[in-house]
Amino acid sequence: MKTKILIILFMLFNLTLTANEPNDGWINLFNGKNLNGWKILNGTAEFKIEDDGIVGISKINTQNTFLATEKNYDNFILEYEAKIDPLLNAGVQIRSLSNTDYRNGIVHGYQVELDPSKRAWSGGIYDESRRGWLYNLECNPIGKNAFKQNEWNKFRVEAIGSSIRVWLNGTQTADLIDEMTASGFIALQVHGIGKDKERDGKIVKYKNIRIKTENLEEEKTPLSTEIPQISYLKNRLTEREIKDGWKLLWDGKTTDGWRGAKIKTFPTNGWHIDDGTLVVEDNDGGESTNGGDIVTANKYKDFVLEVDFKLTEGANSGIKYFVDTELNQGAGSSIGCEYQILDDKIHPDAKKGVDGNRTLASLYDLIKADALLYSPNETTSKRVNNYDWNRAKIVVKGNMVEHYLNGIKVIEYERTTQMWKALVAYSKYSQWPNFGENEKGHILLQDHGFEVFFKNIKIKELP
Repeated sequence: MKTKILIILFMLFNLTLTANEPNDGWINLFNGKNLNGWKILNGTAEFKIEDDGIVGISKINTQNTFLATEKNYDNFILEYEAKIDPLLNAGVQIRSLSNTDYRNGIVHGYQVELDPSKRAWSGGIYDESRRGWLYNLECNPIGKNAFKQNEWNKFRVEAIGSSIRVWLNGTQTADLIDEMTASGFIALQVHGIGKDKERDGKIVKYKNIRIKTENLEEEKTPLSTEIPQISYLKNRLTEREIKDGWKLLWDGKTTDGWRGAKIKTFPTNGWHIDDGTLVVEDNDGGESTNGGDIVTANKYKDFVLEVDFKLTEGANSGIKYFVDTELNQGAGSSIGCEYQILDDKIHPDAKKGVDGNRTLASLYDLIKADALLYSPNETTSKRVNNYDWNRAKIVVKGNMVEHYLNGIKVIEYERTTQMWKALVAYSKYSQWPNFGENEKGHILLQDHGFEVFFKNIKIKELP
């Protein structure tokens, strides 16, 4: 009898404890004992269990190695801690895939960056083996200071619908809107190091990896406007963009709001719309000899303009602003300041001009694009997705103008100064009085006789 009473009391005690435990819905992805539920993909770097975490060890002569969950996740909140050797680079994949029909199974998808370098892009979002950087931290200087060198860093990732937001040590580092991949695995990365023996055997550690997939509306962090939101929705604006004053310059379906630069209507040939993409057609490289340039119906003064573009091999085109369509009514393109769109590797124009001032993202024939002037810790003068989508951004505030390529500033200049006039005097624009000094003008997409694609054309007028 005494034994039965003790058993009943023990059961009641356990029930009381269970009732008092919070049922918050968080699930640990790592059990602390073994790697059940995980699998290694692509490379041959080692993962092992140490103390209460997972340790990845770099290895020479292997590609990126990933320790991936066997289960896929779509909407979730993910938390984890990471610590990395300063010589390495790594990250955590979310909504990622490894399919045999895509580059022989290479892991691809969103990666939350772990970057201990001076560049300091930890907490940014990189599209692994696909589109490259979607949200770097050059737009978020406060976020660049969130990473703690040689310490544990706590990440929080909220992936709900098309929204992916990231926090690092309590500081928001990314606010991305994208619809390319809605579901996929989570994976811990050990980045490839090539043949660099100095980085061989270095480690990255991950611990306290947990996920929540239910009741996310109750758990998610309130929306904030403290950092920029970057969207890749196709020809659509986000709620925040609408509130912030953004407008679509092209609706993705019709030619409304655009006309030929030298005619009052939209060209009847040389351009077409294909599944939400505006296409200038190939015509053997002729400058405005087919459909001709197209311009906005309205003129613009101070603004932020974004245009996504995709080049074909050897292509040439451009985005012009401050365009005066009354100038140059003859052959050739309409006159205005030009954000150059060019295949630098193949098109001969890249080697003409002065010191590369006719290359991609340059102010055509005037100033060379160079990210290293504005982001000295960058690894390259331009981040380019060859023959895939790239994003141009042009910012105009009075006489101050900036060019960006894929989120990195590459040009900054001031119009109407003596320096400006001297640049113009030694350029192909010297024949046009007061070139580039209009207070406002049309925005133009150039027909230079090569097939080029445009989408996500939007503008925010500045006060």
